[in-house]
Amino acid sequence: MAGHGAHHGGENKGVALLISVLALFLAVAEMGAKSSQTEALNANVQAANLWSFFQARTIRQTTVQTAVEAAELDRTEANREATETQQQRWRARVQNWESEPSTGEGRRELTARARAAEERRDLSMARYHMFEFGSGAFQVAIVVASAAIITGVGLMIWFAGALGLIGVGLTALGFFAPTLIHL
Repeated sequence: MAGHGAHHGGENKGVALLISVLALFLAVAEMGAKSSQTEALNANVQAANLWSFFQARTIRQTTVQTAVEAAELDRTEANREATETQQQRWRARVQNWESEPSTGEGRRELTARARAAEERRDLSMARYHMFEFGSGAFQVAIVVASAAIITGVGLMIWFAGALGLIGVGLTALGFFAPTLIHL
């Protein structure tokens, strides 16, 4: 009888250690998830702001282009030189709004910047999902390992360990290859 209790005590210590390790990995996965979620939200806001700026540039560009066309209709011999000078200024402004590499605020540059922010957002969301799936696996593994202590069913310990390994794999994907699989 005493040997049986000592054996159970040693097994319970092993399960308690497994639960501690699972909890450690759960904390790492949760930190990764929170960080990735925050980055995804920031990148999404940045992309939305850049697309709004793009739209504002497009509206300005369209308005000025319309003014160029309207001035063409209103041009007479008396105002020809002044109209052409103004049209040239407007055309230059329209072209500048289309591409402005020096500031990165032309429509082409804004498009590239917004798409880059969207890519960062999408990558961060993929990371977030991997971390969340890993966290879920760790949480279930902890529950199963705890149930193994209560029930004394050794097979549950192996199941908890397998779930823990799945959690480690998913968390590793979150860090190193978040887009490798899509769950």
